[in-house]
Amino acid sequence: MSYKTIIVNLDIDGPIAPVVKAAAELAGRFQARLIGFCAADAPLPFAGPESAGLAAETWMRMRDDIQTRVKDLHERFVERVAGKVVAEWREALDNPTRALAEAARAADLIVMGAVEGAATGDAYRQADPASIALQAGRPVLVIARDTEQVQARNIAVAWKDTREARRALADSLPLLKSAETVTVVTVASEVDQRIRQSLADVMAFLGGHGIKARSKPVEGSDEHLELFQALDESGADLIVSGAYGHSRLREWAFGGVTRSLLDETGRNRFMAS
Repeated sequence: MSYKTIIVNLDIDGPIAPVVKAAAELAGRFQARLIGFCAADAPLPFAGPESAGLAAETWMRMRDDIQTRVKDLHERFVERVAGKVVAEWREALDNPTRALAEAARAADLIVMGAVEGAATGDAYRQADPASIALQAGRPVLVIARDTEQVQARNIAVAWKDTREARRALADSLPLLKSAETVTVVTVASEVDQRIRQSLADVMAFLGGHGIKARSKPVEGSDEHLELFQALDESGADLIVSGAYGHSRLREWAFGGVTRSLLDETGRNRFMAS
């Protein structure tokens, strides 16, 4: 298994240089085709009947500005990847999250930046990594702020025996195979036989793909705190995890590992759902 096509999302308000450079390096590493993608739209201004014409004119002008900006990003994308990888460009005058989720059908991996963190941003001008992880049906690599290269030499897997974590583990195999160190971290209030068997199966799965990994079971009543402490101690330059193993509504309302990982703009995060 390898990544044959990578799509990199460029938010219209940038910056684009770090994420394009990181995505191009990944594409070169895996000899993959790189798709540059940008989408944005403008909200229709609210107006009464007497000012509907002015509102429509304003809306069209905003959309024209978006198209001009996207053209500029296209040119800058081509300049940055020319001669480095096989690349193409796609764009849409549409909701960026919806458009990216649809475009992802053409790729094995989505690369995004999260400069502002997952919980902020203009939904008309910035794709939401959390929604993409849920909707796209493809793994998402969220690049840390200002990062120009994802080394992925020391990878930590945040393991919990859920569908999402299993999917993330399988989807990240190309990166795990090239890593120097892989640590599988799991946190439970009690590390019982079921937890140990789960880790043993993960070790066997990775070993079957030629990946030498070590397991790190952690006992603790506060899953969130203990997990992040273990991830910090691992010194990982990439964290692999499932996205939203619990109800997403519950996670956004009360907090959760997925939300915290996405809001951590200083970490490279690989997620699947």
